[in-house]
Amino acid sequence: MKPPKPRITKPRLVWRFERHVWRPYHRVTWTEGGKVRSRAVFLDWKGDPKELDRLYWTVQAGEHEAQAKLTKYTWRECIEAWRQDPQVQRKLADSTKKSYRRTMDAIMEKNGGKDMRKTTRQAVRAAIGAMAAETPRKATKYAQTISLLWNYAETELDWPMGPNPAKKLGAHTPAREYEPWPDWMVAKLDSAPERVQITARLILGTGQRPNAAITMRHNQFQGEWMIVRDEKGKQELEVYCPDRLRAFIEALPRQGQYVLAKNLTEPMGYNAVERSFRTWRDSLGERAKPYSLHGLRKLAIIELAEAGASDAEIQAVTGQSADMVAYYRKRASKRALSMAAQKRRT
Repeated sequence: MKPPKPRITKPRLVWRFERHVWRPYHRVTWTEGGKVRSRAVFLDWKGDPKELDRLYWTVQAGEHEAQAKLTKYTWRECIEAWRQDPQVQRKLADSTKKSYRRTMDAIMEKNGGKDMRKTTRQAVRAAIGAMAAETPRKATKYAQTISLLWNYAETELDWPMGPNPAKKLGAHTPAREYEPWPDWMVAKLDSAPERVQITARLILGTGQRPNAAITMRHNQFQGEWMIVRDEKGKQELEVYCPDRLRAFIEALPRQGQYVLAKNLTEPMGYNAVERSFRTWRDSLGERAKPYSLHGLRKLAIIELAEAGASDAEIQAVTGQSADMVAYYRKRASKRALSMAAQKRRT
């Protein structure tokens, strides 16, 4: 004889008599390939109405552990496929893959198990807007990454995707050129944490991108010469080392293979240095806010131009494009002209 069925009723809640007891299930439905699919998720309530209510609303919100198996077309599945695709990985420079990895990790942490097809344009726009005020380049990268993954899912994975929710949104984030540091901020470097000081001297002396400078090894400095890395071109170049940088490096205590060492065999991470830089920059007040570590690379171009270096010579040191060198050379020319003009007054 069956015991009486519990009198708890909710939409899509189904009671089944199994193993001599009534067991509650939440009927979950979804659409796949134009057809409605369904599955019953068991709610292990242990006879407690409050636990049954909690489990019911967990399923209703799509957060029950059993539902993870039901969800297809997730951000995690797409990201993992993109990372494991040999054709994609061969085409991209290591630095590009690394920059995408940071954004993809953030997407996976927050939305990894969610169906990416349910992402709305409004949600992407809101996320970009929240980032843009403080970190516009991060906002742009976020929009680019969403768009890239969406297109990959549609064209390479043959997923039934709708309109790309990030299409052209990245172009609406505020973009700005990296501002070269002013003299007063360079002079303040002595007050910066050691890791920031070392990073700044390396960027300014080598003309490299911040990440390449942060991961320099001691054996890249070989007397009058140093080996610098062109991250985009995937090559290492032999470049003359200025006396000021050479003396600075020689005076540093060796704590491992790398100039900025995390331990004996690993370099310090970019994010750790960036956080220290931001804290120090904030301590300098509002006028320091426009400047980033990348701005030191631009300052290197200006200093080389003011010293009389040709465009080809500047490119040989910094690895910057001809257009970028020309852009920042104009800044150098204006400084030199203003100095000459003002000196005539005295």
